[in-house]
Amino acid sequence: MNANSDVRFPAVSVIMPVLDEERHLRGAVEAILAQEYDGEMEVVIALGPSTDRTDKIAAQLVRDDLRVHTVPNPTGRTPAALNAAIKASRHPIVVRVDGHGMLSPNYIATAVRLLEETGAQNVGGIMHAEGENAWEHAVAAAMTSKIGVGNAAFHTGGQAAPAETVYLGVFRREALEQQGGYNEEFIRAQDWELNFRIREAGGLIWFSPELRVSYRPRPNMKALAKQYKDYGRWRHVVARYHEGSINLRYLAPPTAVCAIAAGIVAGAVVTPWALVVPGGYLAAIAAGSLPAGKGLPLRARLRIPVALATMHMSWGWGFLTSPRSLAKRVIASRRPAVVTSSA
Repeated sequence: MNANSDVRFPAVSVIMPVLDEERHLRGAVEAILAQEYDGEMEVVIALGPSTDRTDKIAAQLVRDDLRVHTVPNPTGRTPAALNAAIKASRHPIVVRVDGHGMLSPNYIATAVRLLEETGAQNVGGIMHAEGENAWEHAVAAAMTSKIGVGNAAFHTGGQAAPAETVYLGVFRREALEQQGGYNEEFIRAQDWELNFRIREAGGLIWFSPELRVSYRPRPNMKALAKQYKDYGRWRHVVARYHEGSINLRYLAPPTAVCAIAAGIVAGAVVTPWALVVPGGYLAAIAAGSLPAGKGLPLRARLRIPVALATMHMSWGWGFLTSPRSLAKRVIASRRPAVVTSSA
């Protein structure tokens, strides 16, 4: 049966932006190739300038399976990798997967069904963080806790519903081509920006807890801090790019950074009573880590407050120090949403 001509099982292109992913790349690709899906499939890996064994592993994956291909991404930037992989792919459904993401066995089949049922242009689900050691278990617990990430549905779960954006995404190719792909000025938050244009053009973005991707957290505190600093930095760019997109959840980390810094300075210079602010924060994350760490070994539970503080403080600092010049450059590259006559 030719999947391209079967409306039940349209052919699927899986695109992967990859940089320094020697730990997880093979497992991520094997999870894709093992999907319980009857349609035709290809995997296009966009290779950045890795400094580890990623390229060698990718080359072996290409030799092992004719469905796997690679394209170069000399910039190493995620949106450029995604655009290169989209251009090199050929099927009507485009599935984004990261090099450290593991698809559940029926992920693609479920996503294709949801696209058909909802009429959405993009569907996505839960970013299910899973660790492999005590630190990663702690980060995973923090990332799936409301005290860590607020009420973001793709982290904590929720009801199927229209959404502003979704984790990764399974797209109709025509939606990607209509909007001209990802805006490569968005080093982070490129998913949000693309989904914003799709929604502006009248398209539907759909979240469903039926879709689940296992995610491997950053392996140490330094890497986690950089990740969340970048998140905060680019969330402020988004807020400047699209007025009205900010809410209290996004303002909580920068507010906490300012309050804690002010409390420490005032406690040292004015009155020790000001230390109640940073002390109260530490007590709150310690208390919040107890339900988050339920069922984990003691070594992991003890690291959850450290992971939470790293996420909060790094995100808040990134938000506060995000330069206006970055937002101006991104705004100057703004692409208007493209609306077709059929829409």
